[in-house]
Amino acid sequence: MGKRILLILGHPSPTSFCAALAADYTQAALAAGHEVRQLRLGEMAFDPVLRQGYQQEQALEADLSDAQADILWAEHLTLVYPIWWGGIPALLKGFFDRVFLPGFAFKYRPGKAFPDKLLKGRTAHLLVTLDTPVWYYRWFHHMPGLHEVRKTTLQFCGITPRRTLTFGPVLGSSARQRQAWLHQAQAIARR
Repeated sequence: MGKRILLILGHPSPTSFCAALAADYTQAALAAGHEVRQLRLGEMAFDPVLRQGYQQEQALEADLSDAQADILWAEHLTLVYPIWWGGIPALLKGFFDRVFLPGFAFKYRPGKAFPDKLLKGRTAHLLVTLDTPVWYYRWFHHMPGLHEVRKTTLQFCGITPRRTLTFGPVLGSSARQRQAWLHQAQAIARR
């Protein structure tokens, strides 16, 4: 029996290599019998700024309410995004700030140092593109854009990252190399 997968495309451009990875992942997952929903952040209408932090509730736009419902529906999340300036795009960060809220994704309790993880039981894949060589990003930058998503966002909320695929450098890559990366995304989607 297939899984319920929510794919979140964190690159705003529909013609990006991230969009191609998302499309191929989705197609392979559907062919393998999984149910797939997609959130294309570049097509959603929402303010990415958490205006008052957690001091005041900020009403969710319809697209963000739907996104929360999709996250609750999903057994598995797949995030596809680029690394820009060593980290995640502002649009994806804004999405996390607005959607992964206290009471939805986590909940602090008086007297406890760590919050309850309200999204427990879900798993995740990360498909991440870079224009920097992957080895350089790993050894010299220490992968802040991967740690931020895997550890301080997903795991903080109870989602278990299963696999991270990094593709790069995309800049200057050949059509053959990009095709090989698309095949990797398809293979991970079929599992």
